[in-house]
Amino acid sequence: MNRSIKKLVLRDVKIPLTLSETDYDNLAISTAKKKIRALRLKYRPDENSFAIFKKSVDARKKNEISFVYSVIFSVADEVVLTDEKYEDFCVFCRKHSLSVIDEEKLLFETFSVPEEKRPVIAGFGPCGMFIALVLAKSGFRPIVIERGEDADSRAQKVENYWNKGVLDTESNVQFGEGGAGTFSDGKLMTRINDKLCSYVLEVFHDHGADRDILYNAKPHVGTDKLRVIVKNIRKTIESYGGKVLFNTRLDGILRDSSGGIRAVATSGGEIVTDTLFLAIGHSARDTFNMLLREELDICAKPFSVGVRIEHLQKDIDRALYGDMAENPALPVGEYSLSKRFGDDAIYSFCMCPGGTVVASASENESIVTNGMSYSSRSGVNANSAIAVSVSEKDFGGSVVGAIEYQRNIERRAFQMAGADGTAPIQNLGSFLCRSSCKVGKVHPTYTGKTKLCDLNVLFPEKISNLLKEGLLSFEKNIEGFSCDDAMLTAPETRTSSPVRIMRMQNFESSVCRGLYPCGEGAGYAGGITSAAVDGIRCALSYITKQKNM
Repeated sequence: MNRSIKKLVLRDVKIPLTLSETDYDNLAISTAKKKIRALRLKYRPDENSFAIFKKSVDARKKNEISFVYSVIFSVADEVVLTDEKYEDFCVFCRKHSLSVIDEEKLLFETFSVPEEKRPVIAGFGPCGMFIALVLAKSGFRPIVIERGEDADSRAQKVENYWNKGVLDTESNVQFGEGGAGTFSDGKLMTRINDKLCSYVLEVFHDHGADRDILYNAKPHVGTDKLRVIVKNIRKTIESYGGKVLFNTRLDGILRDSSGGIRAVATSGGEIVTDTLFLAIGHSARDTFNMLLREELDICAKPFSVGVRIEHLQKDIDRALYGDMAENPALPVGEYSLSKRFGDDAIYSFCMCPGGTVVASASENESIVTNGMSYSSRSGVNANSAIAVSVSEKDFGGSVVGAIEYQRNIERRAFQMAGADGTAPIQNLGSFLCRSSCKVGKVHPTYTGKTKLCDLNVLFPEKISNLLKEGLLSFEKNIEGFSCDDAMLTAPETRTSSPVRIMRMQNFESSVCRGLYPCGEGAGYAGGITSAAVDGIRCALSYITKQKNM
């Protein structure tokens, strides 16, 4: 068997940060060309033969900060090698920081489906959106039901909640077009290693995201741009025959005598179908309870709770970059922190540089926080969730126990801050019992009202103690992280779904034929990109099943 080589990636191209250089990308490409010529490899001579593949910052030594690039290039002529020669070439590549690129593309075949068998997708967050996109491009004309509103109407409801405290429990930061990720930093970074991640980034870019998400090591879009992008993706789905029904909640699953799906019950009436993709997100607690009543195979899983912490962004930049912190070539500083204490863990989550802490409740008489940034990330404060792991033994191991554990904290926060929608805040020094309770140099950015409170009485003792130990330990990673003026806003309870809806290897439920639990709400993803990839995998499995029928 012969192997074809069209493109290669040269990794570890390091370009030191200086005060004089501005165009680091072109400098990386010219440096890569020199290295490639030295290896006696020939590249295509046209100007489009080179591009930035990945870009990151190495700031481990503050006086020796570098950009680290991977540069992709096209070989001069397509090279075809036998298996033996290909293995020899791979050894050469590994020795010289080269990688062969497999340009496998997601291909779409065209199917036809009768009206009564059009697949239904519950939820139009990243997972449901990419399921719908793949199925629509394949001719299945999917029907999406989304309990919340379209992005523009939803944004008005969210602004009304932030400014006036009026919460719409069906259309809010958690529910609506684009899912919870629409009101976030739009972080597309993921720890999963899947070729489909590139496809997800390409779709976002094709629908309005900046090109740099295709190569930045920590790609982000920004809340302001996400609102436009999700609408553009919806229009593409509709152009292929798909349909999105807003203000339409999943209320039940109707099964035939053999246990398969015959229809779904929604707040807008029944929809006849034999296929339902559950892409319901991590906050659809009433839907979780409905699935329990439907006797689906659903169990509790670990999750995390904690606080949002805010620092001055300039202090984070200084801690990460030292004297080069104000160099305009550097991205705004961000961090990822974690620490284990025996079986327990504390970690930073959804860090939003230059961002805002946002009111994110989806139930009345509760307080929930989240973080977001606009695309410019130009806000005064940096914020991040600091979350402590919660295991089955902490809530009794049941689905109801997991949901109530989260809900009880949210309701206590509501009560302790005045029972009027105000969020409890506390400076870190006071939380650690070493200074008075006050607002210092870090002013809270929370999008609603705030009140100084003692957060030690909000959480179970175990959570409070681990928060304290973890926040102090992070000082070793980032100087000034545990300063007295750092501001805490509570609680952060929606870091992940508290449940897992079980499925087989083909992504289908083992107890309900035609049901596909997927994404973050079903317990199989965490974040925009991984949820989108899981949705694509579910859609491809369904397509394979239809092809074989």
